[in-house]
Amino acid sequence: MQLSLEAVALFCLKLAYEEEGLSPILRDDLVMGDYDRDVFELLVRRGDVETIQLKLNECLSLALSALGGVDKPLGRELQRLTAELSHAQTMEQLDAPLLALKGYLKDIL
Repeated sequence: MQLSLEAVALFCLKLAYEEEGLSPILRDDLVMGDYDRDVFELLVRRGDVETIQLKLNECLSLALSALGGVDKPLGRELQRLTAELSHAQTMEQLDAPLLALKGYLKDIL
């Protein structure tokens, strides 16, 4: 699960900050410091669903802005997927929405 969490954060930050013609954002970039695999691994081990959702919502908010907000089709779909993630109350309930977000973000990059 840590890899999926890190991938969602990375894809969101790419949407928000990566500019064409510049170096791509990678997993080891400083901007990923609070969203790397080790941070998520600790949160997963603790079963800290709330903090995981908070961290992902920070990134997802940036991605939503980069997509033009909920007034745009891509933004509306991202918001819908984000809402599904926020309804999860257990680690197991995070899996399906997390995979859906990861796939969606990967497709639009």
